[in-house]
Amino acid sequence: MYAPRLIKKYKDDVVPALKKQFEYKSTMQVPRLQKIVLNQGLGAAVADKRMVETAMNEMSLIAGQKAVSTKSRKDISNFKLRKGMPIGCTVTLRGERMYEFLDRFISISLPRIRDFKGLAPKGFDGRGNYTLGITEQIIFPEIDIDKINKITGMDITFVTSANTDAEAYSLLKEFGLPFNEPLKTKNA
Repeated sequence: MYAPRLIKKYKDDVVPALKKQFEYKSTMQVPRLQKIVLNQGLGAAVADKRMVETAMNEMSLIAGQKAVSTKSRKDISNFKLRKGMPIGCTVTLRGERMYEFLDRFISISLPRIRDFKGLAPKGFDGRGNYTLGITEQIIFPEIDIDKINKITGMDITFVTSANTDAEAYSLLKEFGLPFNEPLKTKNA
């Protein structure tokens, strides 16, 4: 039976390393990656309805799972926005698809970013989750550059079971996310 490469890496390498680093008594205390959320907000979609469809198709290709559109929650007259209008799309990845995406993201997509110097550890939220922004969707090999009509970015959120940013930082670093500097704690 097939299992993604990073699941084996998590069990064999990440768990023992984090258990030693944070002195956990049980394997169940070691933080896990719970889900990865890809989110794309399209402000220009108010004028062009096909833009959301295109973004959903691209996001589905990237994630390997169908994307859903996000709708506006309220009317904003200055932006010509009505409640319920589609203004973006999102995908939530869990389980094997999450590990497959993470593997492709680390080994294929991140090296394709122009002038890449590592990820900034500023995206931690204080509760063990990390969010980063991608400026171009063309870094993903699933996207055919000739078929896109507009380069858009997206946010990728890594939701972990870690209680602190330090634990989440160590978890993601063990998985292979290339941070460009160590995590600075708030009290230091």
